[in-house]
Amino acid sequence: MSAIEPPIAEVIPLRRGDDDEAPRPRPRLKKLRLLALLVGLGLLAAVSTCFGMMMAVASDLPELEKLAVPSKNSVLEDRSGSRLGILTGNQNRILLTENQIDPDLEHAIIAVEDRRFYTNEGVDLRGTGRALYQDLVARTAVQGGSTITQQFVKNATAAQNDRTLVTKIREAALAYHVTRKWSKRRILRNYLNSIYFGNGAYGLEAAARTYFARNHPGCDGVRSARRCASDLEPAEAALLAGVVASPSGYDPLAHPVAARRRRDLVLDRMRQQRYLDPVAYQQALRAPLPEKDDVQPPNEDTRYPYFTSWVKQQVVDELGGGQLGARRAFEGGLRIKTTIDSKVQNAAQSAVDKWLGGPPGPQAALVALDNKTGEVRAMIGGGKDEYRVRPFNLATQGQRQPGSAFKPFVLAQALSDGISSGSTWNSRKQTIKVPRSSERFVVSNYENAYAGPTTLARATTTSDNSVYAQVGIQVGPRRIARLSRRMGIRTPVSSNYAMTLGGLREGVTPLDLAHAYLAFPNDGRLVYGSMSAGEERYRGGVRNVPGPAAIELITRRGSEKAVKLPTGERARNARKARRVLPAGVAAETGSILASVVK
Repeated sequence: MSAIEPPIAEVIPLRRGDDDEAPRPRPRLKKLRLLALLVGLGLLAAVSTCFGMMMAVASDLPELEKLAVPSKNSVLEDRSGSRLGILTGNQNRILLTENQIDPDLEHAIIAVEDRRFYTNEGVDLRGTGRALYQDLVARTAVQGGSTITQQFVKNATAAQNDRTLVTKIREAALAYHVTRKWSKRRILRNYLNSIYFGNGAYGLEAAARTYFARNHPGCDGVRSARRCASDLEPAEAALLAGVVASPSGYDPLAHPVAARRRRDLVLDRMRQQRYLDPVAYQQALRAPLPEKDDVQPPNEDTRYPYFTSWVKQQVVDELGGGQLGARRAFEGGLRIKTTIDSKVQNAAQSAVDKWLGGPPGPQAALVALDNKTGEVRAMIGGGKDEYRVRPFNLATQGQRQPGSAFKPFVLAQALSDGISSGSTWNSRKQTIKVPRSSERFVVSNYENAYAGPTTLARATTTSDNSVYAQVGIQVGPRRIARLSRRMGIRTPVSSNYAMTLGGLREGVTPLDLAHAYLAFPNDGRLVYGSMSAGEERYRGGVRNVPGPAAIELITRRGSEKAVKLPTGERARNARKARRVLPAGVAAETGSILASVVK
C-alpha cells in the first residue's frame, strides 16, 4: 500500500503592495463611465427642454385658428415695375367641413402621409426614428418623418424660413398640443383646406374642381353647390393625395409618367392598409389621368395669364418647393419682379390674335427671349380669350413636332464633325433601308421639288429634306439627340432616322426650342439665369436643368433687399452660361440660319 503524497503548495511571489492595496479601475472603464454620465445628463437636458417648449408653445395655439385667412398677398411686376397681378392662395379657396371630405381621399392622404394619424399624439416617434435612420444611412435628408399634424403646424406657423433643430422641436411640441386640444377630423380638415395641389389650386375643394370637375357635373357651380371633394373616386383621391408631396413634380399635365407612378403608389398603400379591396384596387389602377382638356385651373387675376401661371410655379420652386414654397410665394407678402416686357408682350399678343381671328381650330404660341441674357420678354400660350375656356399653355406645355425647326441641330452636329457647309449633296427622292429592321425610310421634298447637286448651306436655305436626311444619317441620330439635349431640349428625343427631319417621339415646346437657339448668337454658350431651373424627364425620374430666366428679383413688399432662398443665396437673378458648341460652329450655324429668314 503506497503512501499518500502530500499536496504540493504553489508559491506565488507577491509584488510590492499587492497584499494591502485594492485593484485600481482601468482608465478605459473610467472614460466609459464618464461618457455614460454625460449622455444621461444630455438626455435629461433634452427631455427638460422639450417639456419646457411644450409648456411654452401652448400660448401659440389660438394663432392656428387664423390659418384660413392668409397674411399678405404677393404681387407680380413686369421688368419696368408695373403690376401684372396678385399671387394669392385664398382667392379660389373654398373651405370644407369634415363631412364634405370624401372617405377615399381621407384614406389616401393618411395612407401615404401618416398611416398612424389616428393613433399618434401628433408626433410619430417610430416614423421619426425611421426617417432619421434613412437620413444617416444616406448621409443626407432623404425621408421625412413629419406627421400630418406636424405638417399642418409647419404650414401655419410664421417662422417658415427657420428650419433649425430648435424650430423642429418647437413644431413637434405644438403638434402634440394641437392633438390634445383638437379632434383628428378637425386637424385633417384644416390641413386639407390649407395645402397646395398645383395648377393654382389651393385647398382640397379647389383641387377637386381643378382636376375632376368634368367628371362630376354640378359640383363646380356657386359656393353653395355640392362639393367636388365629397364625391371622389379612389383613383382621383389617390392622385390628389400623391400631388401633395411635390405639386410641380407630380403634376399630371407636366409629368404624367411621374404622376401615374405616384398615384399607383398611393393606391398600393391604400390596398396594403385595407382601405381598398383587390377588385377596387385593380379598377383604380386602370383609371386614366386627367388630360389637358379636363384640367380647369382657377382663373388668373392678371393681364397675362399664360405667363403668370407659368412663372408662379417657378417662384414656388425657387422658394423651396412643395407646401412650404407655395405658402411663401402666395402668402409671404413678396414683390416679384419678372423679366417680361409689357410692350413686347402686347405686340406679341396682337400678332398671335391676328392669325387666330378666323374660324375655330387654329392654335398658336409665341416665346420671345433676349438673345444676350436669356430673359423671357414675351410669352403667349394661346389666344387672348382662350385661357378662361382652355387654360393650357402651348408655349410651355404644348409639345409639338418641330419639323424643319429641328434641322439646326443636325447642321450644328455636322459642322462640329468637320462636314463643310460647302460640301455637295445630291437632292433627290430617297428610300433608305433602316439597319436591323425591315422598315424603309422614305424621304421626299415639299411638292417633290429636288435641286440635284447642292451644298449643305443651300439645302438649309431651301429646307431640303433629302439632303438633311443624308447628312443626319451620316452624322448619327444618337449624336444629334445628345446635342439637342445639351442645348436645352428637355423632352425625350428619339434617335431614329425620322428625327433628322424633326419627327420626334414627343415633340418639343416653343420655350425649349427658343432657349436652345440662344447658343447660336452667343458663341456656343447656352445662356440662363440662376433662378431659372426647369424640370427634365429622364428614365429614372425628373431632374432640374437650367432654363430661360423669367424672375429678376424677389423682395419683401416695402423693401429693396432680396429675400433669402432655402439655398442660402439671395433671390436675385444672376446671368450664367455654359458652353454647348464650339464658338466657330455656333457662329457659322447662326450665319446660315440668318440667311434663311432674310
